[in-house]
Amino acid sequence: MRILLARHGETPWNAEGRYQGCRDIALSDVGDAQARRLGERLRDVTITRAVSSPLVRARRTAELALGPERAALLTFDEGLREIGHGDWEGLLASEIHERDPSRLALWREAPESVMMPGEGGESLRMVIDRAWPAFARACDGLGTDDTLLVVAHDAVNRVLLCRVLGLAQSRLWSFRQAPTTLNLLEGADVDRLEVVRLNDSNHVTALFGEAVHRAL
Repeated sequence: MRILLARHGETPWNAEGRYQGCRDIALSDVGDAQARRLGERLRDVTITRAVSSPLVRARRTAELALGPERAALLTFDEGLREIGHGDWEGLLASEIHERDPSRLALWREAPESVMMPGEGGESLRMVIDRAWPAFARACDGLGTDDTLLVVAHDAVNRVLLCRVLGLAQSRLWSFRQAPTTLNLLEGADVDRLEVVRLNDSNHVTALFGEAVHRAL
C-alpha cells in the first residue's frame, strides 16, 4: 500500500508564528492556494481512501487536494487532531518565552519530556497514543495497489514519522513538515512501512525556499 501523509496549508496563525494546537483556525488565502496546488499535483493519482483531522484547516486542505470528483472519499478521525498546546494556544513564541521560558526551552531541546500546560494540554506520548491507532485504522484493509491520503498536522505527522523511522521522540525536530507537504510511505502493512519521500513540498516551495517554523 501507498500512503500520502500531508500537512494542512498555511493559516494566519502559522504566518504570525502563533501556536494553534486544537484551536480551529481556518486556512489563509495563501494556505488555500497551497492546498489547490496540492490538488493539482494529485489530480492524476488514483486515491483509494482519504482520512483527515476534523479541524477545519486539515479538512479544507483535504477537500481541495481531492477535488469535487473525489470528495465522497473523505472521512475524519479525531485521533489525527493537532497536539493540544493548552495555555500556549493563541500565543506567539515570544510571548511564551516571557511567560513559560523553561518549558519552551525543554520543548525545543527535549520535546519528549514536555506536558503542555493548562486545560487540554498534551504530551507527545499522548499524541502518538491516539494518532497511531487513527493512522492504523485509516490503513486497515488496504491492498498492495491502494493509495491512502492522510491530511493532518505538524506535530501529528512528526510523531507518526518518528515511529515509522524508528526515531525517538527526542528527534522530533530533526526534519521539517512544510505546509501541504507530502510524505510518501510504502509497505505491506502499517507496521512495515518505508519512507519514500519526506517533506516533499515541490508544489509550493522552491528547493531552498521554505521558511523555518516560528511556532510549534
